[in-house]
Order: sequence, then C-alpha cells, then structure tokens
Amino acid sequence: MDWNKALKPLLRKYAGRKHPLEFKNHYQLLVMVILSARDSDRNINSRAPKLFRKFPSFKQLARASPEDLYPFISGITNFRNKARWLTDTARAIQVDGSIPRTQEELTQYPGIGRKSANVIMSQMDSPAEGVIVDLHTLRVAPRLGIARGANAEKMEKQLMGKVLPKNWHILGMSLTWLGREVCRPKNPNCPECVMRGICEFYNSRRRMP
Repeated sequence: MDWNKALKPLLRKYAGRKHPLEFKNHYQLLVMVILSARDSDRNINSRAPKLFRKFPSFKQLARASPEDLYPFISGITNFRNKARWLTDTARAIQVDGSIPRTQEELTQYPGIGRKSANVIMSQMDSPAEGVIVDLHTLRVAPRLGIARGANAEKMEKQLMGKVLPKNWHILGMSLTWLGREVCRPKNPNCPECVMRGICEFYNSRRRMP
C-alpha cells in the first residue's frame, strides 16, 4: 500500500493542529514536555501556569534548586526527579533562544527521549528526524495496519519507512489526535474516522458474522 497516498485524509484533517500542551513559547514547551512524561497533558496544563509565573524563563529557572519547584509541581508524577531534570537543563541552556533543534542535542538533556525530542522539534518547526510515537500511536498504528508491535522506537522506524520525511511531524501529531478523538481504547468511533476505508481493525470487524 502507498501510505503517503492512503494517509492524505488523516493528514488533511489534522494539518496545523497544535500539540495539546498549552504552551506559549519554546521555553514553556520544553518544560511542559519534560513534566508530561507518564502524566496527562490536562494535569500539566492545569499546574504549569503557576510554575511559569514564578519562573518565566530559563534564566530564573537556572537559579532555582529542585526543592524550589516542589510547591508548583508536587501533583505531577515523578516530580522530584523532574524538578532536578528541569533545573539541570535550565543551567545548561541558560537562554530561551538557545534551545537545541536536533534529536542528538535534545536527547542529551535529562528527561528527554526520542518521543519528547520529536514533540519539541515538531512544535518548533525544526526539520523532522523522526515520528512522535506516544500511547495513542501505539494503539492506532496497528489498528490501521501501518505498523506493528508495542515498542515505541521500533514502531517509529516502521512509520519512518512508510512515509516521506516531509510528513513525519504531521503524521505523529495526526495519529495522536486520531487516538485522542476517535480511535479510543474502548468503543472507537469508527463511523466518524476518515481512515475507516483502509483500516484493518474496522474492516475486520465488518467481516465478522
């Protein structure tokens, strides 16, 4: 199957859709991505504004100790480690405009793996070096039939091999939004899915007696 052609309805539907983290600048983006690991975007969106009022840039954050962050992020999963990651990263970057824009550079910072780096790069409009693979993509991609397995990095390689690099950023975000809005873990809303025509999951259910 030509997945570049097959995915056009999905990519059109979610073209330009921003990541659900409600950041206002690239500093906030990086901080919120680190905080969101193993937590919900909704929780981060609700707690981050108070943190940013106290620490509005890397300059202020770099002067803080991890303990200074606790009152603002204690309701976030793994907050003690994340506080240390954030202060260490702030001291390394120092200036908001100095955030790296490559996988190699971003993944040198604590708390940033390939998925997080792909999110940051996509929202900064940096050249794509991979595809965002989150829990939604791990569910949606096998249902569609474009990739298999439960390992994020292996799935990312499969997706990168199926789709042109110019579409890697939008593909990652599109699969995420499809999983959030339509292709839910239970009771997916298949009649509303723009991909139902080629979706293996949907068509296998239709063939069931």
